[in-house]
Amino acid sequence: WMRARWTSDPCYAFYGVDGSDCSFLIYLSEIEWFCPPLAWRNQSTHPTTSSLPKRQAFFRSDLSLLLERVGSGKESLSFMRRRMRRLAAQWATAARRLDERLRGQYREQKRILVHVGFLTEESGDVFSPKVLKGGPLGEMVQWADILTTLHVLGHNLKISLSVKELQGSLGVPPGRGSCPLTGPLPYDLIYTDYHGLQQMKQHMGLSFRQHRCHIRVIDTFGTEPAYNNEEYATLHGYRTNWGYWNLNCKQYMTMFPHTPDNSFMGFVTEELNQTERFNIKRDKVNNMAVVYGKEASMWKGKEKLLTILHRYMDIHGTVYYEAQRPPEVPAFVRNHGLLPQQELQQLLRKAKLFLGFGFPYEGPAPLEAIANGCVFLQPKFSPPRSSLNHEFFRGKPTSREVSSQHPYTEEYIGKPHVITVDFNSSQEFETAVQDILKEKVEPFIPYEYTCEGMLERVNAYIQHQDFCRRSSPFPAANESRSWPGNPPSPFLQLPNSTALIWAPNITAPACWPPLSALRLFLSSEDSSCVKTCQDAGLICEPAYFPFINNMEAFNGLNAQCESLEAEKNHVFPAVHVERRECFQQKEPLLFSCAGVSAKHQRLCPCRDYLHGQVALCRDCL
Repeated sequence: WMRARWTSDPCYAFYGVDGSDCSFLIYLSEIEWFCPPLAWRNQSTHPTTSSLPKRQAFFRSDLSLLLERVGSGKESLSFMRRRMRRLAAQWATAARRLDERLRGQYREQKRILVHVGFLTEESGDVFSPKVLKGGPLGEMVQWADILTTLHVLGHNLKISLSVKELQGSLGVPPGRGSCPLTGPLPYDLIYTDYHGLQQMKQHMGLSFRQHRCHIRVIDTFGTEPAYNNEEYATLHGYRTNWGYWNLNCKQYMTMFPHTPDNSFMGFVTEELNQTERFNIKRDKVNNMAVVYGKEASMWKGKEKLLTILHRYMDIHGTVYYEAQRPPEVPAFVRNHGLLPQQELQQLLRKAKLFLGFGFPYEGPAPLEAIANGCVFLQPKFSPPRSSLNHEFFRGKPTSREVSSQHPYTEEYIGKPHVITVDFNSSQEFETAVQDILKEKVEPFIPYEYTCEGMLERVNAYIQHQDFCRRSSPFPAANESRSWPGNPPSPFLQLPNSTALIWAPNITAPACWPPLSALRLFLSSEDSSCVKTCQDAGLICEPAYFPFINNMEAFNGLNAQCESLEAEKNHVFPAVHVERRECFQQKEPLLFSCAGVSAKHQRLCPCRDYLHGQVALCRDCL
């Protein structure tokens, strides 16, 4: 192969291959570890991560270095910088507060590469030209906040916005990615998105698999395990253009906490000071509504709803237009055109109602409106929308069902701030508007969407999540001998409950979140672990699956097992109820909170969560 192809990629020559058999053998034994090392060569091992001394991270309140690194070469970067500047004082206050709460806890400083793939020219950067024309800004809001969070937490950041910078940052040999990196990976963590992931795979070549445990993928809508495992997705019809990367699903980081199989990254909503809260109370116009929808197409077919609303309220829009007023916007609506952030905020501070038409899904704007004292009125979707029945979600690596325009606000915030009704019923819509007029509502932000909440959460991830550590099988050969009971088990039943907990007198294996938070349930048939845990007021925790994938767990939950087998399936571990067959999970990448089956009861590992910080359990900090 080498004789025939060594000229196919310049990287071979870069590593000293010159066409001679001797150079092939040296390359194959020292650069690619494919052949045994040659006895007469000087052996120098290539470390996979560099052994630089560990340093402590200290909070930073000055953003000037970050602003300089972000640069302002394009409109999207200018937008991100403006946001960073506007929130600078809030970040500084949040850092001081969190620092006091952590009481000088030692935090290791990480070397972090942030490669924003969707803004690279190579991915066709479709976002930058639309910033000033009403295009989606949610991703840019989130990336600005991620960069600020990592900077404020005191880590060592390198920002890359082109494939050339990416190659330089990773120390990739020149060429087409056929050769591995030989030096240590110069970063502890790499934050990117799906575009960036594709670019990294292309340019890291053979090294991608070796280093992928360091990657974190910012992924708005979430990626479920059935889509992430390439072999399984291909065999069972879950293959899409996005999933199939064989990562630990916790490496995908979402905008809202909708997929417990992933980590929730989030973003920040601007907080109000006392004076601003007072002014909002004083200046609220009770009969003023603002419509969520910057593009004229979002207003199509909404005339009937708007006519009903117009009986009760003055309606304002912020629809982008160039010369003429867009015909989709009725004449009785006052359209301000696209507004800069500050002016939009002034509008929201006056308005009583923020009206969603059902699109865009799961953006940051409803949280901003609620933070400025508006009520968010949104449509309920019946049946729920998903990749199985709706064009927008088709091809996304998730089967998650979306029950309204913004399920997070419906589920975690709710009334009086959020009203979700069936917009197909004029009566229901009109009643909701009448109720909103009577309601007095204070500005509100969930803690997880404040600067402090985001700093706390991301700091916990950076200090505790480790996807590079090889996990040893559980239980280890002699481990179960020390367990009490007959038959021995590490689980105990919770009093007055069907749930199991980890027995407090048994040393728990190393795990984050800690196993002290485990609550183990047997689901009903046709129910996912997401729902099973939710119904118990808890959240599904995939990190616990390896510790409950055993006979002890089946026995403790009184599952009727006449046989026990291990197979690859995204609903296992589970019991086939009719046949009384129990199944363990054979492929750790398929452990899934989301999986659901009409014939199986699933073993569901749940945990508690902090009020306002769903990503963390009580013992997580």
